[in-house]
Amino acid sequence: MESRIAIFPGSFDPFTIGHESIVRRAIPLFDKIIISIGKNTNKSDFFPLEKRMEWINTVFNGVDKVEVKSFMGLTVDFCKKIGAGYILRGVRTSSDFEYERAIGQMNRKMNTNIETVFLLTQPEHTFITSTIVRDVIRHGGDASLFLPQKIKIDIMNQ
Repeated sequence: MESRIAIFPGSFDPFTIGHESIVRRAIPLFDKIIISIGKNTNKSDFFPLEKRMEWINTVFNGVDKVEVKSFMGLTVDFCKKIGAGYILRGVRTSSDFEYERAIGQMNRKMNTNIETVFLLTQPEHTFITSTIVRDVIRHGGDASLFLPQKIKIDIMNQ
């Protein structure tokens, strides 16, 4: 039987409780989930890549089915490189769905061996975005309610 490897791509700047929830809920669906931090050329990073990788590794410490890697370029090319057949995406709103659907269809057109799998966010996480959490942190607010418990102290001490 072929291994079911999924990537969960994003900038994760920072990694939120919404991201954590999607990964934890997807663990039973896949043999391995690779949280894939992509370099988005349209965004400048708020937190260094190495720090984001460290935080995510801390959150999933001891969870054998979860790995963290970084990549540049097209997500489908990264999938092919590491042998992943699935792209995992969280969907918060109908506008998220329309955006993610278009990307999923483009990816499928570029590589018919890759399926995009959508998980709906938990209702209590619908309003949480990395952009909003970054703004809270940038302006000195307490973002701890929106960050995984294992990393909130590190982020707050930046």
